[in-house]
Amino acid sequence: MDRLRQISQQLVPVQEWPDFKAGDTIKVSYKIKEGSKERTQLYQGTVIQRRGEGTSATFTVRKMASGVGVERVFPISSPFLENIEVLKVGKVRRARIYYLRGLTGKSARIKEKRSFRAAK
Repeated sequence: MDRLRQISQQLVPVQEWPDFKAGDTIKVSYKIKEGSKERTQLYQGTVIQRRGEGTSATFTVRKMASGVGVERVFPISSPFLENIEVLKVGKVRRARIYYLRGLTGKSARIKEKRSFRAAK
C-alpha cells in the first residue's frame, strides 16, 4: 500500500494550500472550462469537512444561495483549483459539522476564533 501511495504522489503533485479545517469560512477560486473558453468561479462558504490524505484528500464547502443550502466537494489535488483564501477561522468542536444542514438563520452561525494580539 505504501508503494501505491508513493506512485500516486509522484504522478499527482499536491499543491501547498493554507491550513483550514471544519468551521472555517473560505473562498475557493475554481477554474471552469466551457468549450474553448476558461473562466474563474469564486465559491465562498463554510467548510463542513476535510476527508482523506495526500492526493485523494477532499473538502466540502457549504453556502446558502437564495435560501437554499448548496454543498460542493473539492479535491485538494485538483489542477482546476487556483486559490484558497481563509476569510474567518471558526471555533467548532467537531471535525465534521453536518448539523449545519438542519439549521437556518442565526442558529447556523459559527463563532469566530479569537486571536490574541500583543497590545501596542
